Amino acid sequence: MYKRILGPKILTIALVTVNCVFLNQVSGQKATSPKPGQATAWDKPATPLSGRPKLVVGIVVDQMRWDYLYRFNNRYSDGGFKRMLREGFSCENTLINYTPTVTAAGHTCVYTGSVPAVHGIVGNEWFSPALNREIYCAEDSTVNTVGSTSNAGKMSPENMQVTTIGDELRLATNFKSKVVGVAIKDRGSILPAGHSATAAYWYDGTTGNWITSSYYMNRLPDWVENYNREKWPAQYLEHPWNTLYPIESYRQSAEDNKAYEGATPVFPHDMSANANKGIAGTPYGNTMTLAFAQKAVNAYRLGNNGVTDMLTVSLSSTDYVGHQYGPNSIEAEDTYLRLDKDLAAFFKYLDATVGKGQYLVFLTADHGVAHVPGFSRENKLPGGSWSVASDIKQINAIVKERFGVEKAVIGASNYQLYLDHDGIEKAGKSVKDIAVVAAKELLKDTAIANAFPLSELMNVIIPNPLRNMLINGYNAKRSGDIQYIVRPGYIEGGKTGTTHGLWYPYDAHIPLVWMGWGIHSGKSNKLTGMTDIAPTIAALLRIQMPSGNVGLPIDAIAH
Repeated sequence: MYKRILGPKILTIALVTVNCVFLNQVSGQKATSPKPGQATAWDKPATPLSGRPKLVVGIVVDQMRWDYLYRFNNRYSDGGFKRMLREGFSCENTLINYTPTVTAAGHTCVYTGSVPAVHGIVGNEWFSPALNREIYCAEDSTVNTVGSTSNAGKMSPENMQVTTIGDELRLATNFKSKVVGVAIKDRGSILPAGHSATAAYWYDGTTGNWITSSYYMNRLPDWVENYNREKWPAQYLEHPWNTLYPIESYRQSAEDNKAYEGATPVFPHDMSANANKGIAGTPYGNTMTLAFAQKAVNAYRLGNNGVTDMLTVSLSSTDYVGHQYGPNSIEAEDTYLRLDKDLAAFFKYLDATVGKGQYLVFLTADHGVAHVPGFSRENKLPGGSWSVASDIKQINAIVKERFGVEKAVIGASNYQLYLDHDGIEKAGKSVKDIAVVAAKELLKDTAIANAFPLSELMNVIIPNPLRNMLINGYNAKRSGDIQYIVRPGYIEGGKTGTTHGLWYPYDAHIPLVWMGWGIHSGKSNKLTGMTDIAPTIAALLRIQMPSGNVGLPIDAIAH
């Protein structure tokens, strides 16, 4: 018996008992022992700490530039973006503080407070010399698709090397908090929700089903199966996508029929022939995502579980629309006008189910977007398009001639080139020497502003914030050997559409608006980093910040 008392568990209980007896003696109360079967203080259900919201809702609008908050503001409804700006607090000068500015890295940064150098998600994909192929950010061959016969569910957060704010919330409540991720894109759901998420759901365009993976569960809940049976993509696209208002009233956009916008540049857009896949590239993809998110709130009773829960929502359709049509298209403007109405309905739903002022919501983006090069040329602005493939071909030819090494460049990802270290070393040549030659060849391309071996990053004369962004984006085990910087306004691609990924403000300046529990109205132009979002939530909830966090709480929010 004496040995058992010295064990850590029994010792803890013994100390608690002694303290209870002492307190009772001080207060004049008689100390009593619990009767057999009677619940003790440590047996009772946990109650939430006072001063926490019932629910935290994170909304990432994929590819939303900061200026969209105001560019279309005169046509927004009172309940969507305008409500957030009126009732909430806007961090007007929020910037991504790493490169590349892409979806997977952005979503990971928002919820981890970390950067690719630490969290490991250096891009949507990255080249693996060991496997001689690109690795997708969320791929996981050890799990299976749940809810579909395709491979779209063979995904998990395994490649993310740190915790998220949702993980820390779960830890802080001994895993009583529920954390659920929802997005059309798998990476937009999985990475924000974190490693210990209650669930994460994403959309399978090959089947039209919302799915998950065996990482989270072995079968879909009934409510998801019921939702899938209703075939919502076909219902949303029963009629062609036309403008919400008369098309001639869209005065913040270029004319509708622009050849540089893509395959179908003219309204109305009929997607009914392939509704399952086509819905992602229309505003109705966002409508469907928020409708599914509402179902998740109801099914998991988010905000009504006695502890703080978290819902992470990523709205992917803005990115699909933006890539094809560009930020100056009527399609983009119409997508944001419709999204505004969808957000208004979503907030109204949360007001009714969780309670106005009882939930904390923030809205941000994972990156911005560049102008379509054709639009830039049309308006005498700098910009153009180029292809890295031709540069790689030229580099490999020169390296073979000078060093006798075949295909020295074996991969390109995230504005970096990867060299064949094994092949170069077997040929008795220097990786460093070949990297220098490759960088010099890249600089001959008019689209390239700078190029250098990443081993020389600390020695190259480049300005801040670019230097710090490159350092934050460099991961020793996953990044390449040569970094190249594309000139402002230039994109890697063809003659239509656009993309993102660079350090310039059009890609890196994102919205960040907070609303609801604990938030006072206002705005600030003080510099804020994307990495500051997660530690701000941690400060508000009084929980530990994520394990790889490098950001700081925003004083105006976590006051």
